[in-house]
Formats: sequence, structure tokens, C-alpha cells
Amino acid sequence: MSDTPAPMTPSLWTRLSNPTHFMRWSGRLTPWLAGLSVATLAAGLYMTFFTVPPDYQQGETVRIMYIHVPAAWLGVFFYGAMSLSAIGTLVWRHPLADVAQRAAAPIGAAFTLVCLVTGSLWGKPMWGTYWVWDARLTSMLVLLLIYCGLIALWRTIEDPNRAARAVAILTLVGAVNLPIIKFSVNWWSTLHQPASILRMGGSTIDPSMLYPLLVMIGAATLSGVTLHLYTMRTEVMRRRVRTLTIREAERLDRGQARIVPAPMPVAQPL
Repeated sequence: MSDTPAPMTPSLWTRLSNPTHFMRWSGRLTPWLAGLSVATLAAGLYMTFFTVPPDYQQGETVRIMYIHVPAAWLGVFFYGAMSLSAIGTLVWRHPLADVAQRAAAPIGAAFTLVCLVTGSLWGKPMWGTYWVWDARLTSMLVLLLIYCGLIALWRTIEDPNRAARAVAILTLVGAVNLPIIKFSVNWWSTLHQPASILRMGGSTIDPSMLYPLLVMIGAATLSGVTLHLYTMRTEVMRRRVRTLTIREAERLDRGQARIVPAPMPVAQPL
């Protein structure tokens, strides 16, 4: 028998942490996800505007809910994903953790902004004002500010490794806002309605409105995940270009250092 050890098969974690492997499988998956997202979103929008009945109190303004609720869900979802990526950066130094976190930030910020804007438009006919310092609204505004702060911090620190660690720490600190967003309507007396989809006694929304809402949430989630994968691929390629640019600049610097200029002729005295 040979004493030569058999080659070890890379683990799933190792394969997933390989940017080249990620670029390969994500390139195959994203077109299918994009097509499924478009189809689901088209179905959800059709139900929202053509099959959902007007609410007996809110009338036609209830249709804002089908944009507002999915946007709110994805604003929180992407920050949760960023928190997990931050742990991957600090604990395991996963090569794709910072890539995933950086790609998720602008997407989560965009959905949070859509949530706040649609909530204001919905609040005007319901509450008589576009904005109140309600606990749920204020905590969502804080979430948007945290998103913007993280994006700004990435752009402020030039060293990618230092930026990744600093943003990861700040992300985990800001994660304390997520339970506040979730339970703010239970902890304080607020104008915002309490949970009406996921609750102990079952949903309070009529099935004729609930099922289209679930379709819109699914469509928004598929769209967000698709955008996230595309943005991650762009970030990986951007970092590769940056690495190649640095290597080329270092090569040119070494080449210039090897060129020793000829000594200047010295004038002889007459």
C-alpha cells in the first residue's frame, strides 16, 4: 500500500468562499432568478391593481401597502444579511463576506427609502400628515441613516481591509435597531398598526388581500436577491481590476527603478 495521503476534497465552505467558484455558479443562476423575478413581479402587480378589492376604510389607498410592506421587509432583511456578513468578516475572514455586505448596503438603503416614502404617502390620507415621530417610523429612519453612514465609511477609508473591519463592527452595533423596528409597535403606543401578517392568532388581513401581498413580498425578495448577486459580481470584478491595476503599477515602478540614468558629463576646467 502507498503511504501517500489521498488529496483532500475541498469542503463546501471552502468552495463557497472562492470568488472564482462564486462567479461561476452565480453567472448561471442570476439569469434564471431575473426571469423568475420579472414573472412574479408582473403577477403581483396585476393582482395589486386589478384583482385586489378596495379596503372598506382606506379605499384605493390600500394599494400602497403592496409596495410599502415588501420594501419595509427588504430594508430589514438586507441589514440582517449585512450583520451575518459582518460576522463572517470579523470571525472567519470569509473572502466574500465583505463583498456581500458592500453589495447589500445600497440595495437595503434603496428599499428603506421606498418604505419611508410610500409610508408617508399612505400616512397622509390615514393620519392627516406625511410624518409623525412614531416609534416604527423613527426606527426605520434610523435604519436609513445607518445604511448611509456605512456606505460613507466604505468610501472614506482607502485601505479595503481596514474599511471592511470598521464597517463590520459598525454594522453589528447598528443591528440593535432591528429588534426595535420589529417590536416597537408592541413596546410603545404608536400610530403604526401592529403586526397583521405573522402573529400568534393568525393574519388579520382578508385572504383576497393577503395572497396578493404575499406574492408581492415574494417578488420583491426574488428581485432583491437577484440585484444582490449582480452587485456582488460587479464588486468582485471591480476588486480584480483594482488588484491588477496595483500590480501593473508596481511592475512599472520596479522597471523604472532598474533604469540607472547615465552620469551627466562634468565640465573640465580650462
